[in-house]
Amino acid sequence: MSISNPTIEQNIVVSGIAVQVVRKPIKNLHLSVCPPEGHVRIAVPLHMTDDNVRLAVITRLSWIKKQQASFQDQPRQSEREMVTGESHYLFGKRYRLEAIERRGRHEVVIKNNSTLQLFVNPGTSTQKRSLVLNDWYRSQLKARIPDLLSHWQSIIGQQVSNWGIKKMKTKWGSCNIDQRRIWLNLELAKKPTECLEYVLVHELVHLLERHHNERFKAHMDKYFPQWQRSQDVLKREPLAYENWTY
Repeated sequence: MSISNPTIEQNIVVSGIAVQVVRKPIKNLHLSVCPPEGHVRIAVPLHMTDDNVRLAVITRLSWIKKQQASFQDQPRQSEREMVTGESHYLFGKRYRLEAIERRGRHEVVIKNNSTLQLFVNPGTSTQKRSLVLNDWYRSQLKARIPDLLSHWQSIIGQQVSNWGIKKMKTKWGSCNIDQRRIWLNLELAKKPTECLEYVLVHELVHLLERHHNERFKAHMDKYFPQWQRSQDVLKREPLAYENWTY
């Protein structure tokens, strides 16, 4: 934490719900319910009092409980061991993993449109196997995003200066409006393509409207009318197994 950019964290309980409060130099509060268990986090301006923070949470209790219930109902993958027979997904399609040990370059190959062959050196750890597969997922996203981005930028009339892919634990995407940069969650490589498009459009629309208000929803209705259905599809998709921390 630096003096020029102070951030203060504390934990409170509101109506039986644990809430992580993060105070930082922002103008508006941001409340989120995070996967996988529905952890509640609220980022607020530095000057906001504890009473006002509690009031903000109380007024949104119904929404918080609804979001937490949806996470509880959402299916979860078991821990991945990166061994033959496991199910893995690429853009919503299920593949059977075939782990093959052999000397040479690590790689992933799709076989017969039904099998992911994971080639690794003998003795490669589960963690390293996972990294190899994630690198492959990243390459699949990088191959697909440019055409989608070009298509939707021309429709929405907004251009990004840069984009990237990274693992994110609480968001499917993010947009730095000032720098016009968007980030997409690596996990989107496993979800149906409509989910990737939905998140991409969502972040581009933030260049038109910063907040998730009625104007933002109106833009989504205009450019991606099926956005609520795609959002529901994304919510129904299995959550990846993670050792989640906050």
